[in-house]
Amino acid sequence: MPRPVPTWASALGGAVVLIGLWWLIAVVAQASNGDAAGIPTPGQVVASYGESGFAFYWSNFSVTLAEAAEGYLWGNGLALALSALVLVVPRLEGVVMQLAVVSYCIPIVAIGPLLLLILGIPAPGEPSATAAFLAAMCVFFTTVVGALLGLKSADRAALDLVGVYGGGRFAQLRKVRVVSALPAVLTALQIAVPAAFLGAILGEYLGKVEVGVGPAMIIAQQSLNAPRLWALAIASGVVALVAYLLVGLLTRLSAPWARGVAA
Repeated sequence: MPRPVPTWASALGGAVVLIGLWWLIAVVAQASNGDAAGIPTPGQVVASYGESGFAFYWSNFSVTLAEAAEGYLWGNGLALALSALVLVVPRLEGVVMQLAVVSYCIPIVAIGPLLLLILGIPAPGEPSATAAFLAAMCVFFTTVVGALLGLKSADRAALDLVGVYGGGRFAQLRKVRVVSALPAVLTALQIAVPAAFLGAILGEYLGKVEVGVGPAMIIAQQSLNAPRLWALAIASGVVALVAYLLVGLLTRLSAPWARGVAA
């Protein structure tokens, strides 16, 4: 009986295949269109990392990560607070859901210039309030929906037990609903990580920021520096993936019962 292929081996094999296809497409495109192809080879992208240096990526990514973290905390904090308030005052559910849907449906490119006028242009090298606000908008809807679904999934018998002993809605929220909702809430927080990072980058495109991943991409695009543009895009994906996995690890450690493991 053949032994199953380990997960790491299949992932490594898939990565090798993708890199091979990327290299083949880049070679064919450059042979046809020269430098105008806009598709560098993997070797050219790796060389771009060495040419730019660590300081270049640190100075840009540190600003964008600060904006994403600020938006992540504000957006998720407000979403969790409103979700808990809905459980205490159920009549507010319609208002909260409408607010979440509106924040999700508003095009970022439409609200970005308005936010820039309201929040102002940041000082050189400082995080953009516009980018942080858009990062918060990108995570608000997902966390509201996940938190409400989790808070409503509490066991009815446990809620009745708290009620029999004189506990009200706040006691039910604190003793039963929060514990049962923790896996769903942490999953929503995990999904919100790459959304916040993307929102911060989009905010930098609109926020007149001089330092950050967004401005670095704009400069690379305007100078037709395809290897650096691809390097920035890949680095952005790696940073978002690492943050996503870290929050996923926190989910497993904080709510082991959700995976059938004893706490």
